[in-house]
Amino acid sequence: MKALILVGGFGTRLRPLTLSVPKPLVDFANKPMILHQIEALKAVGVTEVVLAINYQPEVMLNFLKEFEKKLEIKITCSQETEPLGTAGPLALARDKLIDDSGEPFFVLNSDVISEYPLKEMIEFHRGHGGEASIMVTKVDEPSKYGVVVMEETMGRVEKFVEKPKIFVGNKINAGIYLLNPSVLDRIELKPTSIEKEVFPNIAAENKLYAMVLPGFWMDIGQPKDYITGLRLYLDFLRKQSSSELASGSHIIGNVLVDESAEIGDGCLIGPDVAIGPGCVIEPGVRLSCCTIMRGVRIKKHACISGSIIGWHSTVGRWARVENMTILGEDVHLGDEVYSNGGVVLPHKEIKSSILKPEIVM
Repeated sequence: MKALILVGGFGTRLRPLTLSVPKPLVDFANKPMILHQIEALKAVGVTEVVLAINYQPEVMLNFLKEFEKKLEIKITCSQETEPLGTAGPLALARDKLIDDSGEPFFVLNSDVISEYPLKEMIEFHRGHGGEASIMVTKVDEPSKYGVVVMEETMGRVEKFVEKPKIFVGNKINAGIYLLNPSVLDRIELKPTSIEKEVFPNIAAENKLYAMVLPGFWMDIGQPKDYITGLRLYLDFLRKQSSSELASGSHIIGNVLVDESAEIGDGCLIGPDVAIGPGCVIEPGVRLSCCTIMRGVRIKKHACISGSIIGWHSTVGRWARVENMTILGEDVHLGDEVYSNGGVVLPHKEIKSSILKPEIVM
């Protein structure tokens, strides 16, 4: 089987992290976002993954070379010269996706994190005999999204309603699809939306079916949702009673610590924290609801909550970092500095406090 991952744009919502690497390579729970998806695809027998990308393909491919070997899966790029929306990239990658097997192929949106029940999706797709399957997830506020209106017993999709003013349902497109090769005949090589142009046509012919995603789902393409996504993902690991989660008297709730990280005495860590490789957490540090990326040093008695600390940065002694602060790569926050929602671009030194959310160039 094959799969296409829609990598797409510049990841502007996750800046300043995406100023250092393309968005799919930003770490999430101690590994690049896209690796969570590639591993899930490999587990259900996908042998080739095509990345639909419109910038920096070399960076992506060089990085993924080692995982290609490790996971024994072929990874290639299909590069657009102009943005082609969410369906155009499928037409562009047509030759890479079609083979003699006639098997369906997966399409995933690279920002989505979930339990990836792909095995169940394959069974669902074979069971209904339609042309395309989409995964949907239930949300509390459907008026913010495009809602999928479906027939409940078999899951046949009736229509799509964009940001409904009155309640028509609470299921939205989760950005995970399984499509027969014939779907490619419906897509022209031009900027096209799969959600607004292709799927409604398939639904009109009663050939589109939706499977309700079990478990958690999050689009982690922006900081607030990234932090929420981490909480949901760590909670999922806990339910799986995963051995990856840290334990000890200094740990509260769900915490992921890379084995190469060093943690000093008297720290209190958690809940919902990921600490990456090579990090040094000095004594007396307090961490909660945050991601600490590779090579970061947090000095004595610093306190960090609800924030993302980018690669190889330093947080000074007795510093306080909170309210969705994001430090880009190689940022150095001085001793006793306070950051309230500061977004700091890479390679900066911060000596005075950031008292209200702002971007520091």
